[in-house]
Amino acid sequence: MQVDITKPTVVSLFSGAGGLDIGFKKAGFKTIFATDVWDIACETLKINNMSEDIFCGDIRKINFKDLKEKYGKIDCLIGGPPCPPYSQTRHYLIGKADGFEDERAGFAVPEYFRALKILKPKVFLFENVDGFTFKTHTEEFNYLKETADKLGYNITFKVINCANYGIPQTRKRFICIGSLKRLPKFEFPEETHEDPAKKTNKKPWVTCGDVISEFDNITEEEKLQRPGTKHYDLLKQIPPGDNYLFFTEKRGCLEPKFKWKSRYWTFLLKLSPDRPSWTIQASFSTNQGPFHWKNRFLRIEELKRLQTFPDDYYLSGDMKEQWRQIGNAVPADMAYILAQKIKEVYFNG
Repeated sequence: MQVDITKPTVVSLFSGAGGLDIGFKKAGFKTIFATDVWDIACETLKINNMSEDIFCGDIRKINFKDLKEKYGKIDCLIGGPPCPPYSQTRHYLIGKADGFEDERAGFAVPEYFRALKILKPKVFLFENVDGFTFKTHTEEFNYLKETADKLGYNITFKVINCANYGIPQTRKRFICIGSLKRLPKFEFPEETHEDPAKKTNKKPWVTCGDVISEFDNITEEEKLQRPGTKHYDLLKQIPPGDNYLFFTEKRGCLEPKFKWKSRYWTFLLKLSPDRPSWTIQASFSTNQGPFHWKNRFLRIEELKRLQTFPDDYYLSGDMKEQWRQIGNAVPADMAYILAQKIKEVYFNG
């Protein structure tokens, strides 16, 4: 297999729509192998030429020894194992196992480190929800730290708020960067943006209005697609940037419609044009936001902007499948910022 040796090579696991891969490609890396279990996501990767080789299937079926023999030296391993086992919402599901015990994806984190052990790249990037660091997942967090150490890597980790790096979304994610112990230890790039209310010398957060206002041309047909279902009339009364709590006694509502903290926080949540979006969810919902401040569903084109995907990046599948791909992804520009720093430290010498 002929590989462009002028670019650091990447193996991408749990690739999804390719958010990490877009950022690494922009920074000058080359993904030579990508994999996901979902055929729709794999089709997206293929159409956008995100990797030389794409395996669509269960990661447990991948022979990483064969992969290393085929490609030789691998420079970087990237990936975000499925996050539902570590999501805060999992705690609301009675009788549903989480972490390593999750029946659908509990194996994913150990599989990531199986790949790391065999491929032995210079650097790895591991991504997940911030819940991965919670006390409820001490076993899994310790597994990450102890296994990385045994395999010969120093790690640096941080829960980052993507908005603090110029992403128009207050999306919190756990990022762990590991490098071989003979190499310098990674240091996260300095945050460049901050909540303008803090009044520091950093740039203000990039807002929803900054990136999606140009799409705000609603047609009559779209008006018929009303979010909130039976609560649409309530949604219209909620101010931009607020949610169902607007209609609670604690917030001073004279005719309360809901009890305090009786629903998911995203219930009837509306964006504000004056601040970043909240985390874009992977599942399209008629009553779980965020919704547009003009009381409509967001469009795929707007989701791309909020997740910093290129406008011309093709997504396979129907609308809900495209939504899921975008919602599951790492913001592409966040990946680019991290990839730039990784390349600067480990591949420019």
